[in-house]
Amino acid sequence: EFPQNPRNSYKPSMTHIAPLTPPTLKWEWGTGYDFFASLHVLHDPDRFGLRGAWAKGVRTRLPVGAREFLERSSDELLGAFPWVHSLPAPRDGETILDAYSDLPARDRLPALTNVGEIPLPISQILFEIADRGKWIPQDKEGIVSHWQMSGYSKHAEGLDKILDMWADSQAFGEQSLEAFKAYYSVFFAEEEARITPALQETIAQAQDLAGKLPLPELLEELSQGARFDQLPPASTLVLVPSFWLTPLISFFKLNRDESLFVFGGRPADYALVPGEAVPDALYNALKALADPTRLRILHYLEEKPLTPTELSAILRLRAPTVIHHLNTLRLAGLVYFSYGKGDKRYAARTSRISEMYLQLRRYLGVSETQRREDVSGRPPYVA
Repeated sequence: EFPQNPRNSYKPSMTHIAPLTPPTLKWEWGTGYDFFASLHVLHDPDRFGLRGAWAKGVRTRLPVGAREFLERSSDELLGAFPWVHSLPAPRDGETILDAYSDLPARDRLPALTNVGEIPLPISQILFEIADRGKWIPQDKEGIVSHWQMSGYSKHAEGLDKILDMWADSQAFGEQSLEAFKAYYSVFFAEEEARITPALQETIAQAQDLAGKLPLPELLEELSQGARFDQLPPASTLVLVPSFWLTPLISFFKLNRDESLFVFGGRPADYALVPGEAVPDALYNALKALADPTRLRILHYLEEKPLTPTELSAILRLRAPTVIHHLNTLRLAGLVYFSYGKGDKRYAARTSRISEMYLQLRRYLGVSETQRREDVSGRPPYVA
């Protein structure tokens, strides 16, 4: 699902030839991925079910200049994942700041953009803009034209902001370094200490699953519901957990032989907000189910997989409204969706409802004996 900018995202299609043998799995983790993921989430809290007031509170701790810069550029920061992968272990916040400081200022934007994987016609335009120090209408027209030929015309609306960054890449490099240092100091240094045990727990569990499940089922489980029409066209698949990205995923083509798969790495009993008592997975599932339209959607998806267009016709709702509800169900892990050619097709993920019920019982402190009585059909309490 991420990054939203099409330049790095892997979208399977009939033009991709699936490898004859499943790719070799390579496991990796580092809080550096969450350095950039957290910046993205804090600037788009609704997308991730995060309380907007808390996210704003974190942002206001930043100096004014750093805060304004990150508000302008946060949409682009998930493109930094391949650069994080290129760094030496432990790939934590200090590694990021040291490596980023060592880059010449003009080279920092290309590094965060994973420029090596941008289609050549687009990268040439971007570097010409950087050399020229400004962009002209023909630059935008050339990029939009290439995107339209690739089926990505819907992303053109945010192009001006990207072109402005490239037109002053020197300033971007200087401002981003100061903003990253400030963010690490006021928030992320403490945050990475909190999320490190969770990432270690997640990657251990994921490696255990890899020994039990075939790759398509493994990716479905790690992505919490994504079903892939085709496996990534790579001989090596690098799998990385991200605490802050949960439950969404991000694909990148690193080179001809390697792809990067970043998946949600926040365990079900953790919350995104430090000190929050209710786990996010439980809260998001209950919130998603507490809506009659979403219950109707799950009812129809339990009968058969449907596209948003088909659901829109059945429910007699506008497509954007249906997509909003599907995004909420996806955030709660309550739906499967196809990830490949054509429109996404959704199905009910009823196993998640069973998991949510058990998680709710645990959270409420219901004893194992009371759970067994519930299953047997007898009431847990007798008046």
